[in-house]
Amino acid sequence: MTNNTTLVSLTENAAKQISIIMKKQGFDKFLRISVQGGGCSGFQYKYDFSDIADKDDLIVEKNGAKVLIDIISLEFLTGATIDFTNELIGSSFKINNPNATAGCGCGTSFSV
Repeated sequence: MTNNTTLVSLTENAAKQISIIMKKQGFDKFLRISVQGGGCSGFQYKYDFSDIADKDDLIVEKNGAKVLIDIISLEFLTGATIDFTNELIGSSFKINNPNATAGCGCGTSFSV
């Protein structure tokens, strides 16, 4: 699948943090974000590294940072914005997902 930032977008903070992570790893890989069943609200986000993009992956790119989303997860993530926040209690990726009808306190689990 081609790049299409209208389906899922990255904030400047998320793109910057992804680039930092990839530089520390010492290689040019993708960050893969997927949705899996589980978590305290029914679905959860999973973050992995990937060497290559599958032919059906959406590639979201901003300022050189690249995120892969598989076609099944895209159904749950369309319209979402991926952000990275630094808060007093810690730093993490946050997904603002308009498809989620409820979420848990940890921010990694949601329901539709």
